[in-house]
Amino acid sequence: MALVAIIVGSDSDLDKASDACTVLEELDIPYELRIASAHRTPELVTAYMSDVEERGIEVIIAAAGWAAHLPGVVASLTTLPVIGIPIDSSCLNGLDSLLSIVQMPPGIPVGTMSIGKGGARNAGIYAASILSIKHPAIKESLKNLRGKLKEKVKKAAEKYNK
Repeated sequence: MALVAIIVGSDSDLDKASDACTVLEELDIPYELRIASAHRTPELVTAYMSDVEERGIEVIIAAAGWAAHLPGVVASLTTLPVIGIPIDSSCLNGLDSLLSIVQMPPGIPVGTMSIGKGGARNAGIYAASILSIKHPAIKESLKNLRGKLKEKVKKAAEKYNK
């Protein structure tokens, strides 16, 4: 059963949001992926969100470019934590998406990551952090991931810090 839902506004966002999927797979966290646009298919967003909690989803990652209303619309339809990934798809290189996601009105928060693939990876890690409160195995996987990151930096330091 999926614990994380990843929703992207269009198939053109899949490549830039894919690092969220990758990190969830690395941490062995089950997820489901949907394409639904807040602007072009709001009925699909609403239908998908109608039973998300009953299906066992605990965290939602929503990625969108341009006006990027998808994370906010998703957050308005649930009390689950929503993590937004701004996609750099417009002539403003994602700044428009970042501002659309981070500037949510009080009462409907969206945890906002950085623009693009780095933000997508952090969204997966942040979702794991949220899940680790309840799931000890995820907490352990997350500790292992951070340990690997630490070792990578140590190896680079040994190589260059002589």
